[in-house]
Amino acid sequence: MAFVDEFKIHMKAGHGGRGIVAWLHEKGKEYGGPAGGDGGNGGNVSVRAVRDIGILAKYRHEKEFRAENGGAGKNKTMHGANGNELEILLPIGSLVTNMSTKTTIELLKDDEKISLLKGGRGGFGNEHFKSSVNVKPYEWTPGKPGEEADFFIELRLVADAGFIGLPNAGKSSLLNELSNAGAKVGAYQFTTLEPNLGDFYGFILADIPGLIEGASEGKGLGHKFLRHIERTHVLLHCISLENEDVLEAYKTIRSELKAHNPKLLEKPEVIILTKTDVVNQAEITKKKKQLVKKCDTIFTVSIADDESLKKFKKDLSLLLDKHSK
Repeated sequence: MAFVDEFKIHMKAGHGGRGIVAWLHEKGKEYGGPAGGDGGNGGNVSVRAVRDIGILAKYRHEKEFRAENGGAGKNKTMHGANGNELEILLPIGSLVTNMSTKTTIELLKDDEKISLLKGGRGGFGNEHFKSSVNVKPYEWTPGKPGEEADFFIELRLVADAGFIGLPNAGKSSLLNELSNAGAKVGAYQFTTLEPNLGDFYGFILADIPGLIEGASEGKGLGHKFLRHIERTHVLLHCISLENEDVLEAYKTIRSELKAHNPKLLEKPEVIILTKTDVVNQAEITKKKKQLVKKCDTIFTVSIADDESLKKFKKDLSLLLDKHSK
């Protein structure tokens, strides 16, 4: 799945239903007075944010979306049915721009709903025109048209957590174990050439391509993916235990974050020491002690160890649940 998607669509709110001319039918009276009801209002168009990174696929071949029109008025002064609202579901982080007015709204919270277009008002039936000087009105009015516009939708997905770290820190492998992301894995730098996304119990995880020293200056994969880190709530800093100096590996990434945007250092961060299966317990303990002053929370995990992975999943779920509140 592409990390960023965009498309243009045309949206139309529903038209208002027309009013009607009708009369009361009473025994002995041909016309018992005006009784034509007003038309129903057309349906509005709105968008709602959801935690579904694949929802855009259902709109792939759609070019136009229409809300329901209002129903015509009815006899006995009964109001026509209002048209149903059209609600379009978009991933959290979507930007929706009205191409006519150039106004943009952004969906940043789960279940956030924003109205885009208003449906047309229903027309008046002849009962509406009754007066002391017009006791048999034949007037009625059509419904008003609903608003419509072209919209440009851009997805800048907001991830609950982003895996960061040097190349080959085990980020993609870990993401694959936590979700069904299917990220490409290989023992060479920059296996990940674009962010991969995964769903972990309703939380969106992003695997950010490996950073190198000088990334903030455009080296390696450069600024492109440093920008993606700005859209995550929690940083999952992966450091492979294959590194001789885990502290230096940690400092390298933190320096690049600071050089790109110092505010990134303010984000909640945890350290994940990966590939615990390649070193002994004494080495793991030693390297954890080197990092404990840099970060309060340090996880250890190996995708080759089912018990280790099971514990990590539980710990990560609790962590993300805490930061989502």
